[in-house]
Amino acid sequence: MSSRIAKPREPVTPSPVDEEALLREVIRLSRNVLGLTLAIPFATGIFLATNILVLKDGPEVGAHLQLLNQFFPGYSVSFGGSFLGSAYGFVLGYLSGWIIAAVYNWVVLLRHR
Repeated sequence: MSSRIAKPREPVTPSPVDEEALLREVIRLSRNVLGLTLAIPFATGIFLATNILVLKDGPEVGAHLQLLNQFFPGYSVSFGGSFLGSAYGFVLGYLSGWIIAAVYNWVVLLRHR
């Protein structure tokens, strides 16, 4: 029987961390990712809402949804209008996400200066 005595390991010293680089990469939101994350549901929501109302039919189809044409020129509650509305929704969602991420990143950097 051989008894081996374990040698104590040397303590691990942490390597120096560049906190600013870490902050920039970890806490930062990607503007493109957040833009796409909001753009896809916006476009899908307008597309589905329009087509559900078109399929539902009735005397006055989508009177409330029709008000979107005040903000989205050319939009109507119709099958063709659902494609135009989803394009507008995609652009609106992307720009909203991009602006939210940009403002968030700016505020985070201001707090850590």
